[in-house]
Amino acid sequence: MERSRDIIVIGGGHAGCEAALAAASLGVNTLLITTDITKLGVMSCNPSIGGIGKGQIVREIDALGGFTAQCTDLTTLQFRMLNRSKGAAMHSPRAQCDRDLFSLTWRRKLEGAPNLAIIQDTIEELLLEEHEGKTLCVGVRSKLRGDIVAQRVILTAGTFLNGLIHVGMYHTPGGRIDESAVPRLTAQLVAHGVKAARFKTGTSPRIDLRTIDLDVCRIQAGDIEGGHFSYSTTCPSPLPQRPCYITETNPETHAILRANLNRSPLFQHVIQGRGPRYCPSIEDKIHIFADKGSHPIFLEPENSEGNTVYINGFSTSLPYDVQEEGLHSIRGLEEAHIIRPGYAIEYDYFDPLQLEHSLASKVIGGLYIAGQLNGTTGYEEAAAQGLLAGINAAHTLLGRTPIVLRRSEAYIGVMIDDLVTKGVDEPYRMFTSRAEHRLSLREDNADERLYQLSLAIGLRSKEALEKTATKYETVTALAHYLTQLSLTPEMVNEYLLAQGGTPLPQAIKAHKLLLRPEVKLASLLPHIPTTAFDKSTLSAEIVHSAETRIKYASYIEKEEQESEQTLKIDTIHIPDTLDYTTLESISIEGRQKLRQHRPKTLGEAKQIPGIKPSDLKAILIAMRSFVPRGTVEGTEDK
Repeated sequence: MERSRDIIVIGGGHAGCEAALAAASLGVNTLLITTDITKLGVMSCNPSIGGIGKGQIVREIDALGGFTAQCTDLTTLQFRMLNRSKGAAMHSPRAQCDRDLFSLTWRRKLEGAPNLAIIQDTIEELLLEEHEGKTLCVGVRSKLRGDIVAQRVILTAGTFLNGLIHVGMYHTPGGRIDESAVPRLTAQLVAHGVKAARFKTGTSPRIDLRTIDLDVCRIQAGDIEGGHFSYSTTCPSPLPQRPCYITETNPETHAILRANLNRSPLFQHVIQGRGPRYCPSIEDKIHIFADKGSHPIFLEPENSEGNTVYINGFSTSLPYDVQEEGLHSIRGLEEAHIIRPGYAIEYDYFDPLQLEHSLASKVIGGLYIAGQLNGTTGYEEAAAQGLLAGINAAHTLLGRTPIVLRRSEAYIGVMIDDLVTKGVDEPYRMFTSRAEHRLSLREDNADERLYQLSLAIGLRSKEALEKTATKYETVTALAHYLTQLSLTPEMVNEYLLAQGGTPLPQAIKAHKLLLRPEVKLASLLPHIPTTAFDKSTLSAEIVHSAETRIKYASYIEKEEQESEQTLKIDTIHIPDTLDYTTLESISIEGRQKLRQHRPKTLGEAKQIPGIKPSDLKAILIAMRSFVPRGTVEGTEDK
């Protein structure tokens, strides 16, 4: 029998890697068990990290001491800050990565971590015992090594539990293409009271770059100045930067796909699991958006030197020959050679309502569940859950309080609270609209927001924490200085005219001038005296943070007032006659779910998976035509 461990982590995906590294880094004897040691942290789908809402999560992982951000920076092929035309709260970093190097970098990190051992094996069942009427997990039973005892077990099996792969009407068990599924673990947990159901996800074909006519595709370049995820990264990516390309489907493509829906496992109801709403397959797209003549296709390089290209926007489970015919109808892909076809995969997940906010199971003691098993989709969501599960499992052994993030503290807190209080009825994906405090939960200030928690957790180095403290001391001092500094017309009018702004008739405080949208602190600094600061020490990061703090101050105050008001309205009755189809300010998903559930109160509406804070506001506004003014305390004139 393998010697006993403090913590066993099952699964080497994004959740498992973060969980194992966190627990081991906290000094706890940890064992990571994975079916293939060469695929630690592998990007099973698109070769990218970040995006809307997801980029903020990765920043938060880094602020708490996780590794995903650093791994991304070491393997970045292209960096873009999304939503630059919008306010800072909507800015979201995204990076294309070298898929192979990303996994290798994770492996090197884990293999070099003290207190961590890794073995390649398959878990057949958990070791469960009954103690004083409570089921406890005391270890695992592996296929090759037999029983391994542990005080805590973290289950992060991703899509491997009863995974079933579909390519047309060909079906085969698997957790990923050419990787075996885990067949019996779900049944064991269900027999002990854990609730399970099925979800579905999918991936796109990979094609050979050399067979693409890039001259007819549009280039999607990265940001010229580059960028990074980790607050500790100071140098640009060591890899050569590569562009992505854009093309689109067309009516011929759609006709080919529609003509073969009788061979689609999705449309023939062979696939029973619910798929992700916001990442549908191409056959789903042409059905749901039947009026659209085209859909964008993004051609994303998978590595820095090879020729494998991921086709973002063409996830499919159609047969190989249909995939090939459909791709060959797309401009630039007429001669495309498919390296690997796309496929769908059905898998088991567990009801997250049976979890504590710490991600500990309410049903089985000593068991933590993280990642896609909790009904989420995406590397970033999985990694964040793994990090918290690893921290909290270790904390229980170290006699420390579990770390629970509030919704006002982090997108990770929003996600976990959504999962464990609302549950899921489709794969959960993070969006900025899910967060009531999104003006505060920006990608640029995660290290400030989570500084105190980082201290309590102990994963970040003393030097990194001191650097963060010094950074925000400078930001605070600079912001305060700008509230005191008066700017005269002579100082800044030439600058304002150059920016297309209106010149000053009289002196104004610097922080008020910064409220103008055309005024940027970085370009304003050379025109104002900063005797209290050595301008050369004001990094772009510090300048941006100070400016954002000033520009957002009044909006954040209003957001906090609205959040307090929202807490008071849970008992407000929703009229039965309210027609949700007319509320166009609510998303299609929101309207569908409100019509389905018909909540009686706003509190009930809040608990429906997929209903966002903005949806509750829209309902409240619509209700004014049903509720006489003044009868709902605190809602008039809000």
